[in-house]
Amino acid sequence: EECELKIVEQEKAVTVLPPKDACKCHKEDLAKALNVDLQTGLSEFSVLQRRLKHGWNEFSVENTEPIWKKYLDQFKNPLILLLLASALVSVITKEFEDAASIAMAVLIVVTVAFIQEYRSEKSLEELNKLVPPECNCLREGKLQHLLARELVPGDIIYLSVGDRVPADLRLIEVTDLLVDESSFTGEAEPCNKTDGVLLEAGDITTLSNVVFMGTLVRYGKGKGVVIGTGENSQFGEVFKMMQAEETPKTPLQKSMDRLGKQLTLFSFGIIGLIMLLGWLQGKHLLSMFTIGVSLAVAAIPEGLPIVVTVTLVLGILRMAKKRVIVKKLPIVETLVLIKNFPASGCCNVICSDKTGTLTANEMTVTRLVTSDGFQAEVSGVGYNGEGNVYLLPSKEILKEFSNVSVGKLVEAGCVVNNAIIRKNSVMGQPTEGALIALAMKMELADIKDIYVRKKEIPFSSEQKWMAVKCALKNEDQEDIYFMKGAFEEVIRYCTLYNGGGISLSLTPQQKAFYQQEEKQMGSSGLRVLALASGPELGKLTFLGLVGIIDPPRAGVREAVQVLFESGVSVKMITGDALETAVAIGQNIGLCNGKLKAMSGEELDQLAEAELSSTVKNVSIFFRTSPKHKLKIIKALQRAGAVVAMTGDGVNDAVALKSADIGIAMGQAGTDVSKEAANMILVDDDFSTVMNAIEEGKGIFYNIKNFVRFQLSTSISALSLITLSTVLNLPNPLNAMQILWINIIMDGPPAQSLGVEPVDRDTIKQPPRRITDSILSKSLILKIFMSAIIIISGTLFVFWKENPKSGITPRTTTMTFTCFVFFDLFNALTCRSQTKLIFEIGFFRNRMFLYSVLGSFLGQLAVIYVPPLQKIFQTENLGVLDLLFLTGLASSVFVVSEFVKLCEKRCCRRPKHTK
Repeated sequence: EECELKIVEQEKAVTVLPPKDACKCHKEDLAKALNVDLQTGLSEFSVLQRRLKHGWNEFSVENTEPIWKKYLDQFKNPLILLLLASALVSVITKEFEDAASIAMAVLIVVTVAFIQEYRSEKSLEELNKLVPPECNCLREGKLQHLLARELVPGDIIYLSVGDRVPADLRLIEVTDLLVDESSFTGEAEPCNKTDGVLLEAGDITTLSNVVFMGTLVRYGKGKGVVIGTGENSQFGEVFKMMQAEETPKTPLQKSMDRLGKQLTLFSFGIIGLIMLLGWLQGKHLLSMFTIGVSLAVAAIPEGLPIVVTVTLVLGILRMAKKRVIVKKLPIVETLVLIKNFPASGCCNVICSDKTGTLTANEMTVTRLVTSDGFQAEVSGVGYNGEGNVYLLPSKEILKEFSNVSVGKLVEAGCVVNNAIIRKNSVMGQPTEGALIALAMKMELADIKDIYVRKKEIPFSSEQKWMAVKCALKNEDQEDIYFMKGAFEEVIRYCTLYNGGGISLSLTPQQKAFYQQEEKQMGSSGLRVLALASGPELGKLTFLGLVGIIDPPRAGVREAVQVLFESGVSVKMITGDALETAVAIGQNIGLCNGKLKAMSGEELDQLAEAELSSTVKNVSIFFRTSPKHKLKIIKALQRAGAVVAMTGDGVNDAVALKSADIGIAMGQAGTDVSKEAANMILVDDDFSTVMNAIEEGKGIFYNIKNFVRFQLSTSISALSLITLSTVLNLPNPLNAMQILWINIIMDGPPAQSLGVEPVDRDTIKQPPRRITDSILSKSLILKIFMSAIIIISGTLFVFWKENPKSGITPRTTTMTFTCFVFFDLFNALTCRSQTKLIFEIGFFRNRMFLYSVLGSFLGQLAVIYVPPLQKIFQTENLGVLDLLFLTGLASSVFVVSEFVKLCEKRCCRRPKHTK
């Protein structure tokens, strides 16, 4: 028993090893620290004890709120609560039609918002998909096929080509092991892995003897000890950061919250004032309360949340046609703020991952230098064979052996190669795939079939080259070696160089020239491979150099330029090395060529306050981890910027969630990044961000147009009732007429303003600041201008038609119809804040025409249809009455259009003086 207890205590003492500690351990020290025999693995008893301490190798999502609670949470919106309060008071005062209308409006808004947000909260669960279901594990001396979730620290794992790494492992045996860590580090090129001890632990991207959970084995095989499982792995760190990260509220949500509170205070302030005045005048308190409720209903714009939602939904549908999927409604409007000029000492920012976002994550040959001095550039990106090889400086297109030197260089790259391209994707190493794609462009892809491979000397990180021994099929010729690898290693095996198909002696001057070319290509961010061929190793003929890079996507340079001109700061965040990052940055015109770079390690050394001021001036962040990406975004947000983040990998997920807008790639993006993001670019085209920004800007202006119309109508109705109460006059409008104006008239015309087609000139309008409310000063002035005209005109009609004997049905009918006609003309001028009706066109928004026509016919029905006359207490009007009311009501349209004209002329003058 004592022995068993001692074993249990030993097992409980075993802890996970951080990668930076494990990489410095010798195999024997590692086995001792994890209490495992490297030849036989763990016993089942040890596994059981360790699982009790460390748990399963998976991510456990905390119990989420029940669906019903999430639905009820939607009702916490202040505007929704105000509407519900109004509906409740309407029920108490037996205004059942009003209560039913408000309740229906609330249900529609709440349900749409709930469905949208519920579908987008799955990012934590998606992380589990990274953990592979099965793996090969050594336990009790036997190799077993286990579920990855069963692993514990100390387990021995065997890796082979195509395996996803099941946990964080410290490698103890490797054979030509290459691991793709692009989804984790952002490195496009697979990493060479070793089993040797590292003397010093740098950044996690430099730990060559450690492999991380969820990464992919591209080549070779290996054996490793589990040092971290589940939430204690590096991906577990990303998971915990995502759990801690709250998705920030969008500016639209903040504006709507503010507007709801403002309307609440305004409404209840006026109601309180009216009730107090009435009480002081000696009126009955209950009757004053009834007037107060009708004022509240008139003041609250019921259509506001509906029209905002409908406008955003239609915007999302238009974006979907442009290959942009938006997962949360208010995110559309946030795009307006991205296109913002520097304001208040901060500018808005798009932070972009490099690999797979700005670039295609497809290694491509872009430059060739032959041994006899010919230079060529290569067009086309990826593994589809599209593009050409152009001889410089003549730009002659080369095919097959039209230039012998280039042909021999491309032939060698195709033969000393194990990759296969199928359906535009590479099976094997991306670098070798790039050489096959190059051969396809030269129409030499089938040239390897004329050779029979006899022997292969595989690539290793020590020798830094690979060679194959081949013989021509059906020809009795001597064998030929083809070699590719690092220039400094390949050149050691060469005694000759190729000069137009003839082998010439290699001189020190030639070597110096090649070395200079290799250095120049490397400094421009290219990965340089040297190629050679010959009868035996040590007597090879040097053929030339090939430059490979993961190039920018098509259209990225143009998009970055447009963003730069719009005042947007675009920043690249990558796990790649400085040279590669700078090369891509210069290629896409980042920061107009004025680049400033900072490493992840430098970021760690900065204090929070210093970081916020520094990150604004940096355009490239290299050698970064998920933690650094989050740090950068938080620092920018503290500096007052609205930040969009684009990315495709797991390493981008936390940053995508914490950014104001997270934008994922639809094709190359991992499931985790897509779930964490608010927007998905279907075609992985960075330039479609511009379409989204333009659409978002147009949507915001539509919401502004609607708010102007809605509030000017509400204020007018509120003021009419308030003035009649204060002046102790009879009410100019009865309850049913107020209901008609409030619910029916403000519905279709107002909602049709939300679908006004996006005006291209609106996109060029000066953008608003982050802190600005929807109700800007100029908009408030226009709202009050319209309201004053409507109130003055309606009161004039009320005074004109009010006989000394008291109010008659004709008085209320004329007053009521006057107000409705004012409403329709007001809607017409609210279609644009800056353009005249003749510029935007009468027929561009057909839904608006139909809704105004329907409202007009509805008003005529209320006046002339006998059953409706009884309900609304109206009577027939003559043709001259209608013409008089139309002429008077058009004044609000004429004055508003005149103001637009004056604003235009005032804006033009400064341009002429400049």
